[in-house]
Amino acid sequence: MTEQLHLAIALERAGWHPAAWREETARPHDLTSSRYWRDLLRTADDAGIVLATIEDALALTDRFEQVEGLRRDRVRGRLDAVLVASFAAPQTRRLGLVPTVTTAHPEPFHVATGIQTLDFASRGRAGVRLVAGASGPERANFGRRPSETDAFPASGRVEDAPEILAAFREAGEFADVLSRLWDSWQDDAIIRDAATGRFLDADRIHNIEFEGEFFSITGASIVPRSPQGRPLLTVLAHQTVPYRLAAEHADLVFITPREDLVGFAPAEILAELDAASDHLRVAREPLRVFADLLVIIEDTAAAARATADRLDDRAGAPLTSDARIVVGTAADVVDVVRELADSGVDGVRLRPARQPADVVAIAEQVVPLLRSAGALRADDGAGTLRQRLDLVRPESRYAREPEPRYAREKEFAL
Repeated sequence: MTEQLHLAIALERAGWHPAAWREETARPHDLTSSRYWRDLLRTADDAGIVLATIEDALALTDRFEQVEGLRRDRVRGRLDAVLVASFAAPQTRRLGLVPTVTTAHPEPFHVATGIQTLDFASRGRAGVRLVAGASGPERANFGRRPSETDAFPASGRVEDAPEILAAFREAGEFADVLSRLWDSWQDDAIIRDAATGRFLDADRIHNIEFEGEFFSITGASIVPRSPQGRPLLTVLAHQTVPYRLAAEHADLVFITPREDLVGFAPAEILAELDAASDHLRVAREPLRVFADLLVIIEDTAAAARATADRLDDRAGAPLTSDARIVVGTAADVVDVVRELADSGVDGVRLRPARQPADVVAIAEQVVPLLRSAGALRADDGAGTLRQRLDLVRPESRYAREPEPRYAREKEFAL
């Protein structure tokens, strides 16, 4: 019996294949339109997909891509992911909305209030995917740090690149500050008693008093505590340092298992995450783990292969990805998803190679097949994204036992 899991989707401009914008089914003229993102997110929402991540970046280039000799056959430019999610919030009903935020340059205060606002706009369906930013083009766009390109080390290990390792330490502080700001208002801080003229109990708003390597913050959020208390914190992790970041700070981690690479089998990744959680995840519920797949879906395997070949020819090179690539029918995708379900992950995040074509195929073919196979977690009608993922609503770390109501009313009457 296949274990049941959640299904998520990762949206990236025209799709995850660099030549996707040239497909007949693509909508390259609509990539910066609200209707394009509304249509994609509604398709995922109507299919019952649990959450959608929205990619973002702080440079014209892709991460670690050189600015010199910029290729003209790639999609360039994008809309702000947090603003796209905020626009989509009232346009969707059940879908979790998880925009991507780079941690190296925005201030955590601004991100905290933006995601809290998204949580209110979506009635408790907000999250954020944090990316540790360390690329030269990103730094050059802000001008506050040395802008030389920080090439990924030949070893592939984050530990061997001081700038990138520092970026992950900063991302950890960023996540810590977000959660503290989200806790800075207690749930009962707003009174709204017009008769007595009391709108606020100021004693239930707390300065977070954070002092770290990268941030020094004394203050509280300007947004009251949002429906989920703390919106969902997520990261993508490929190796030990980001696994530790996820274990210490995240609610959900996206991983990229590959049976063909040593150390990247699902069981190996889950074991490393469990070990990191044992040391770093003190008194917190288990980390939710979603595996990533990049998919090209057609009615036949031959048609899918022909599509992949056509896209690769237009791109000038075969598609490569950190995630496993599945080229085939919806049934082929379902087979791989079921394998991952049996490995022990909580969910799978599908990256559509082409948008909207593969988004529609996921919604209209993959989801029904997973349901009929009994592999998909049913939507139980839970109100918030945390509830759909069986995550508790955390209490504010600053909460204290409330005083008896009579004593508080007497105090305000004096």
